[in-house]
Formats: sequence, C-alpha cells, structure tokens
Amino acid sequence: MSNISPIDGRYKKNVSELGEYFSEQALMRHRVMVEVKYLLALVEHKSFKKTRALSKKTFTSLKNLYVDFSLKDFKQIKKIEEKTNHDVNAVVVFISEKLKRAGRKDLVPLVHFGLTSEDVNNTAYSLMTRGAVDNIMIPSIKSVLKELKTLSKKTKSLPLLSLTHGQPATTTTLGKELAVFISRVERELALIKKMRLLAKFSGATGSYAAHKVAFPGFSWSVFSKRFINKLGLEQSPVSTQIEPGDSLAELFHSFVRINNIFSDFSLDMWLYISRNIFVQKNIVGEVGSSTMPHKINPIFFENAEGNLDIANNNFSFLASRITRSRLQRDLSGSTVFRNIGVGFAHSLLSYKNLIKGVLRISPNKVQIKKELDENWSVLAEAIQTVLRKSGDSSAYDKIKKLTRGKPLTKESYKQMVNNLNIADKDKSALLQLTPHTYLGEIDKILENL
Repeated sequence: MSNISPIDGRYKKNVSELGEYFSEQALMRHRVMVEVKYLLALVEHKSFKKTRALSKKTFTSLKNLYVDFSLKDFKQIKKIEEKTNHDVNAVVVFISEKLKRAGRKDLVPLVHFGLTSEDVNNTAYSLMTRGAVDNIMIPSIKSVLKELKTLSKKTKSLPLLSLTHGQPATTTTLGKELAVFISRVERELALIKKMRLLAKFSGATGSYAAHKVAFPGFSWSVFSKRFINKLGLEQSPVSTQIEPGDSLAELFHSFVRINNIFSDFSLDMWLYISRNIFVQKNIVGEVGSSTMPHKINPIFFENAEGNLDIANNNFSFLASRITRSRLQRDLSGSTVFRNIGVGFAHSLLSYKNLIKGVLRISPNKVQIKKELDENWSVLAEAIQTVLRKSGDSSAYDKIKKLTRGKPLTKESYKQMVNNLNIADKDKSALLQLTPHTYLGEIDKILENL
C-alpha cells in the first residue's frame, strides 16, 4: 500500500464513516449543497421575481445534485478544476452546466451570486464538522460512556484502595472512580451539544458590497442570517473575507478536553491492570508478546492514549491556526482547513479502542480485598478527624507519630482506638470501621449513576 497516513491505511476501516464528512469528495458535496441551497433561496426571494419559477422536476434535480452526489460527479468537478485551477469555481461550473442541460440557462447568473469562495468554504466546513460531530463523534462518545456506566454500576459498591502520589490513601469504590470520568465527559458533551457553529455569507470582504450594488433596497445581512440559520448554523455578524473560525476553535478545544479526560482514564486503567485490580480476558489465538507467551498487554488503552495525543495535537494546532489571517484574507489557512478530519479520525479510533478495552476487563476481587486487608493505615484519617471533633488540637501530629512509616494491622488499629480518650459512641464507631467500610457518602454520590 502507498498510504502515508495510518488513518488511510492500517486504521482506515475503523474510521471510514468519517469519509462522508471529511474526504475531499465530501467537501465537494457540501460545496455543491451550499451553492444549490443558496441558489434556491435567491429564486424564492421576491427580489428575483422576474426569474421563471422552478418546476417540481427542476427543483428535485437541483436538490439531487448534492443528495445523490456521486464519485462520478466528484471526478467531473476535479476534471473541471484541472482547467480552472480553482476548486470552488469548478463547483460553480459544474452546477451551471447541469442547469444548462436542464434547460434553465436563465438561472446560471444566480449561481454564486455576489459570493466569494470563502462564503462557500466556511459554510461547507461548518456543516461538515457539525454533521460529523452530531452523527458520528457524539454517538461514539456515548458508546464509551455506556460501557463505562455498565462497569461502574457493577462495581459501585466494590471497595478499593485509593492511591494518592502512588501511596495508600483512603478507601474508595471502583465504580466511584469510574464515575468520575463519566461525569467529566458528560459535562463536556452538554457543552458541545449547545454549540452553534458560525458561518458568513457576506461577500469578498464581509460588506455585501456587490450584493448592495445589484439590489440597493435589499437587506442582505438579514437574508444571509436567515439562510445560515436555516442551514443549522449561526451568522458571524462581522467578518473579513473569511469567517474568523472562533466557533470551530471552541469546538476543537472541547474535544481536547474530552480527549484529555479519556487519556486520563486510559492511564488509570493501565495502572489498574498493572496493579492487578483488573484482569483482562484471554482471547484464544491472540498473542500478547512475540517472546513472552504469558503476557496479555493492555494494548487497547495504550493505543487509545497514543491516538488521543495525536488528535489533541491536531485540534490544538487547528484551534490556534485557523483563527489567524493576514489582514482581510490570505491563503495560508486553506491548507490547514483540509486537515480538520485528522483530529476527529484519531479521536474516533481512540473511542473504539476504549470500548474494546473496557469490554475485556473484569475486577480482580481477590487482589482488591488483599490490598485493603494489608492497609489498615487508611483509617488513620478517620481517627485523627474524630480526635479533632473531640477538641484535641494536636490530633494530626499525635496520629502521625503512631502511624507514619509504621503500617497498622487490624490488631494494632484496634489497640490504638481503645487507648483514645474519646466518647464511647465515637470509639465504638471507629472499632466497627474497617478498610472495606470506610466509604463516606459514596452511595449517595452514585445515586443517579
């Protein structure tokens, strides 16, 4: 294979659905869509009342230019582009030729009326991105969350030794730790769903100058706003030749945050597996190591982590770069925009690997119990807090001397508690406490999981 990028080679089958939105053919289809819908909007407007009404057949044929856009159509536009050396103009020629063949030569002057290429491009990119996010990325993220929620619910009451700075800290539950990631991602998803991507349709330098000369009594900014809103986008009220790209940058940053959360999750899962908290399914026929037959490596979490890093580098670069341009416009951003799909592809690959990874693990309850049984020191926090409650101002230092570097056992813990000068009720509560039951209000925290 001659593919340079693994996205178009090794991983193509895992991300192929994004081709509908981010391939060059998809870009051409969306350009055709924008041009055709704009043409239809003009024809419907009273200012163009002299234009012969569209027959149902003509309307359908125009709509089908983008609905049924084919590889043949794409190749035809590319062939035109070889002559024009301009991709958007090639789309204009393509539509114009279709109109002539349909006997509507009179509509040709209205194709691309008053527009600059960037009117079409920025709108197309926003539509492509919104479509990919709504139809592929969000459902994929929800699929990851679905598997995480299933695992979290199964383990919400399973006590686990938590580590801070890699050292035994207090008791948590496995399900609660998974719920942390779920909550974080759901918050970001809510923000993404609310986002409205911007678009501009205001001509060569954002002033509607050509439009106004042709129809001085017509409010083109109002027309533009209605047209853009109808596409499911929001008008960028003030622009140069290009739409500044701030809304896309906001979206990319949201995906950076989601991907960082999933990367954080991947790191933790790797550590849990290394710690034997989770065990992985042994799939017959699979090879973990080419030389160590016993190994089952956490490859799905590792693959996800690496691809999330690539995705975020792409998103961060795009968010920084697409919002900058010399004066009213230069061409440097054009090439950059063509790479929008890269970050989404690596993200999608990661999400699919996370699902595979989660489906292959199960909690090792024996190891989990063993860790807690060996770490009664996690109850030191409880002891010193009860002492503080009783008015002991030196509670922390007192318990520190008794426990720091001196791991507690079940017996030494109970002896320590019995020697405390505290109320019988508090002493009884501490004596009943174990590393397995030191769970605070985790049950309440997870009520709505």
